[in-house]
Amino acid sequence: MTGAAGFIGSHLTQRLVEDGHRVRVFVRYNSQNNWGWLDVLPPSVIREIEVHRGDLKDPEAVRKAVEGIDVIYHLAALISIPYSYVNPLDLVQTNVLGTANVLNACLSSKSLVKLVHTSTSEVYGSALFTPITEEHPLQAQSPYSASKIAADKLAESYHRSFGLPVATIRPFNTFGPRQSSRAIIPSLIVQALRGETVRVGSLDPIRDFCFVADTVSGFLAVASAEGSAGRVLNIGTGTGIAIGQLVQTILKMLGSKAEVVVEQSRRRPERSEVMELVCDASRAKAVTGWTAGVSLDAGLRETIAWMRENQQRYKPDIYNF
Repeated sequence: MTGAAGFIGSHLTQRLVEDGHRVRVFVRYNSQNNWGWLDVLPPSVIREIEVHRGDLKDPEAVRKAVEGIDVIYHLAALISIPYSYVNPLDLVQTNVLGTANVLNACLSSKSLVKLVHTSTSEVYGSALFTPITEEHPLQAQSPYSASKIAADKLAESYHRSFGLPVATIRPFNTFGPRQSSRAIIPSLIVQALRGETVRVGSLDPIRDFCFVADTVSGFLAVASAEGSAGRVLNIGTGTGIAIGQLVQTILKMLGSKAEVVVEQSRRRPERSEVMELVCDASRAKAVTGWTAGVSLDAGLRETIAWMRENQQRYKPDIYNF
């Protein structure tokens, strides 16, 4: 089972089906019967997916979705940091209460072998040291990161209190085809493809960008590793790049001479900005054997190629938060 309608989840679902697994996905109900990024998967993949529709905040819907599943990938969450400034309670209800519903449903499951709970590098806040290990203090610098810290600690407590076989995967900044322009890389690409101006927030933060195929491999490795239950495992490349340098790299790849404009509305509040996130994934390698294999340049080329063919799916004139 996956939370598969989103960017990473759809790639994970496709990989699981292609590897021969039976997959059930839980997607949020809407009257348009929209399945998010599942809708773009090949028909041969979609035919092998069992879709459950509901809401993460509904414990009975979650219980029904979990029933009879042996490995659960919990990716369902609200992930926008700017949106968390606008509606923080919505993130608490979805990310914290929703995770509690997943954990409680798993407690009553007779078939569960492993629950992979999805965290985020944002829980670390601005780095006190780099590269960042799993022992780095957790710092809630946005309502989003606070909601994910709470969800992570709930997952930890259910392992310690009830022996629930839950492993927490902590991806750093994943990117690739299908990602929303809420994220920096697709936002930069689609703006440069469509116009003469690229609008950004702060150029100074440093991020560790991991291509989605590597992140998916990390999920599979964490799920299958015997020693992952009760552990937090970072997933990232170990290499950071400043956003300003990333902008120039993308513009060069596109052959674009677009003007780069810094907009205050796209910047985080000063004390909320996370200045540096660079991953130490040595624990993931030791426990699961996982390492990143796709370079930033190779991942950017693949992402650019996909976005050239799918520009109509994006609204570059609107700041997606």
